[in-house]
Amino acid sequence: MTTAQPHAAHALRARSFDSAAAQYAANRPSYPAALFDAVEETAGRSLSGAKVVDVGAGTGIATALLHARGADVLAVEPGDGMAAEFRRGLPHIPIVRGDGNALPVADAQADFLTYAQAWHWTDPAHSVPEALRVLRPGGALALWWNTHALDVDWSAEAADRAARFLGVDLAAEKREAGERTDRADPSGRLDFTRREVRWSRRVPIDTHLANIGSHSVFLVTPEERRTAFLDEERGHLSKVFPDGMVEETYDVLLLVATKP
Repeated sequence: MTTAQPHAAHALRARSFDSAAAQYAANRPSYPAALFDAVEETAGRSLSGAKVVDVGAGTGIATALLHARGADVLAVEPGDGMAAEFRRGLPHIPIVRGDGNALPVADAQADFLTYAQAWHWTDPAHSVPEALRVLRPGGALALWWNTHALDVDWSAEAADRAARFLGVDLAAEKREAGERTDRADPSGRLDFTRREVRWSRRVPIDTHLANIGSHSVFLVTPEERRTAFLDEERGHLSKVFPDGMVEETYDVLLLVATKP
């Protein structure tokens, strides 16, 4: 594989969400109040009244929650489809087009810069200096990801099935999450504090499967293969959850760094 090929595949996955924005908005998990409590505690200031730039805002799942905490939020989103879905759902919150590698925001404007499920789509060689440029002194960069709780038996088994199908070891990625502070900023300019917040939601099997299908690695998989996998997964889940309701358990991985 040439150097250009991994970059092309990454870009294809990043763009894949635009064709599935409505599916993403309807089925992706949200975030618990305890996550935002942890953001405030780690950053040493309240979100209420703070100027927040939410980057890679997508359909606005995190943006809406930040707004509900009393933050003055500006959303930044690169994708056409995702931005359109955001505007449909959150017409009262401003959104601008752009990404973390070149933020369309003036210097020293933000008390918080947030990335929900989005930092991994940036190049830290550019996104770290951009974060430091946009944040005010004492401002905080907060990154978080919903990750599957692999100590829950059915979830670990489902992750193993997905790993075999995709050729990706999801359990290994979870174990390596503790090293994400190094991956988040290879330059070492940011000193991240790491927290985990566990939460769960109970959803119909259809919602659970649509959530799985909204992930980029599935969106770029040929439809016939993707559909076959999800059909098989429905059979497995129906045995574990005969009432048709799935108890999804997540560990939100949170990283927070403060600008000096």
